[in-house]
This record gives sequence, structure tokens and C-alpha cells, in this order.
Amino acid sequence: MSTIAREAERDQPRLIKVAAGVDTHQDTHTVAVIDTAGRLLEHHTFAATGRGYADLLAWVRSFGLLLVIGIEGTGAYGAGLARHLQAAGVSLVEVDRTDRKTRRFAGKSDPLDAEAAARAALAGVRTGLPKVRDGHVEALRNLRVARRSAIDQRADCMRQIKTLIITANDLLREQLRSLPDRDLLATCVGMRPDRTRAGDPVQAAKVALRTLARRHQQLTEEIADLDKLITPLVTAINPALLELNGVGADVAGQLLVTAGQNHQRLRSEAAFAMLCGVAPIPASSGKTHRHRLNRGGDRQANAALYRIVLCRLRWDPRTQAYMRRRTEEGLSKKDIIRCLKRLIAREVYYVLTATNLPSQQTPKAA
Repeated sequence: MSTIAREAERDQPRLIKVAAGVDTHQDTHTVAVIDTAGRLLEHHTFAATGRGYADLLAWVRSFGLLLVIGIEGTGAYGAGLARHLQAAGVSLVEVDRTDRKTRRFAGKSDPLDAEAAARAALAGVRTGLPKVRDGHVEALRNLRVARRSAIDQRADCMRQIKTLIITANDLLREQLRSLPDRDLLATCVGMRPDRTRAGDPVQAAKVALRTLARRHQQLTEEIADLDKLITPLVTAINPALLELNGVGADVAGQLLVTAGQNHQRLRSEAAFAMLCGVAPIPASSGKTHRHRLNRGGDRQANAALYRIVLCRLRWDPRTQAYMRRRTEEGLSKKDIIRCLKRLIAREVYYVLTATNLPSQQTPKAA
């Protein structure tokens, strides 16, 4: 080889393969780049803005052929960056925060967390794909956030009303304590307290009861209004899911949100069961072979499966027969319910993954 050729080869940069990890925060994202040998090349911090996302991707690609990026918090602070990278065709992996043992010995900082995310993505320790957040399922999630908040606040209102009744004076307490919830709310809304005597505990209690009852009514209207949007949206996304026994719009909406728009990221029905926290966890040692309760996963999805089980235990003859058979085998009711949740998760998985979810056309509310 001539001297000129050798110099040209030396001056030409080598195309190396790299991986990156991102530690996400509200205002900034810290990214670290490593090569395939695990050596840290460099780390840098970018603004959590559209321009910052573009600069981050260009900076990472300047080191060589980008294989994968591991991101913390793709459902929170990293959602915008994940959308940008998915649109650019970058291979993404969602990683968890560094385990406590590693942080105890190696320390804690944004560059260290980003480097740990890069190593986890490169080594394949984490293989979860981030959810796609630009379709109908993301719209459904937003609506469900507002609905769940309204339900929680409405329940708080009722608890506060009943607490006030307990401490009210004898006459008011005797008037309200035995009323059903619907009559209680109507009575409290119809109260006419003397606001000029707000210093009187009786009048103050009436003001508080009427205020809470009116708030309860307003929240009920909010929930009904959101349901008018959620129900047709769920039907448009996956009508087959609503045809399952015991599955209504609320339960179906939660299961769709848990699976995500890109349900292809669910590799198997066992993975979906683990995601929902209904896969039994092995707890065997030596001659002992058993499984323990799974307390992980999406607890809202776990609760949705539990509601399906309760509905089927009451109305479905096959589920009732299963309950009787497993009871005769010596299983407790709790164990049987756990088995049913696992079986229902398998049924739901195949319905979820058998449907190609629609894209951006939003259905009209009923």
C-alpha cells in the first residue's frame, strides 16, 4: 500500500457501533454514549425540548452507528424524547432506574444513571419496548386520568359528608344518619343554612354538607360526560374486547391502556400476565415447590381483571363450575381467584393482539 493510501486510511474516521442511555428529567436529559466494548465515550446534557431532542440524536449519531438507546421514564419525563426517536426510526428500549445495590457502591448522578441505562440496553438486560403515545390509546389514557381523578374525589366527598354527620349535633345527625346515599345527597343539597350565622356549628355543618353534596353532583356529571367520550372510543379501538363476558368500557379501557397502542411489544401471553401482575412467582427451594403472590405489574390492570372475575363468578355458569371444582380440590377462594385472573389474562391477551388498532381518526361521541 502506498504512503498516500495509508495516510488516507488513517485520516478517515472508523465507523464504530455505539449505544446510548438517557436519564430523563423535567427540563433536561442527560445522555451517555458507550461503544460495543462497554467503554464510555462521552456524556452530555440537552434541553428537554424539540430542538434539544434533535440535537441529542445528532450528537449521539456523530459517534458512529447507533444500535440502540435505553431511556428511563418513557411514560413520564421521557415521553417527548421517545416520540421523537420513534419518529426517527431509532431502536429504543425502556430501562428501569439503577438498582439500589449498584447505586450504593457506584454513587448516584445523572451521567452515571445514563451510563447504566446505556449498558442495560446494550447488554439486553432490559428489552421492553416503550409505548407509542400518538394514537387512540393515548387519547383514551388521558380521558381515563380525568375520570379516575373525578371518581376518587367523589368518593372523598361522600366520606367527608358521613364524617361530618358523625360529629354533627344530635338533631342533624338523627335526621341524616339513616338515609341512603342518594337521599342523603338530595337532602344535603336542599339544605338552606343561615350564612350570616356561619359561626354557629350547626349552620356551619349545613354549609359544609351542602357544599360537599353539590361537589359530589358536579363530579358525577363530569364522570358521565367523560363516559360519553370513553365508551365510543373503546368501541372504535377494540370492539371484540367489549364482547368478552364481564368486560365493560371501564375495564376494557384500562386493559387497552396497559397494553398500549403498539401491543406488538407484548411478546407472549405470559408476558402480558406478568405485566398485569397475575403471573405466579416461583418460590421454590430444595424439596419445597410452590409459587407466591405476584405483587408487581400494573395494579390498575390487576384490579380490572379482578372485576372481571367477580362478574363471572356471579353470572357465568362455567366460572361457577370452575370455582366448585377447585374448591373440592382444596384451594381457597383467594387462590381460585388468582387462578381465574391468570386464565382471563390469557383470554384478554389474544383478543388484544388479534386486532390492528386504528390510527388517528377519533370517533364522535355518542
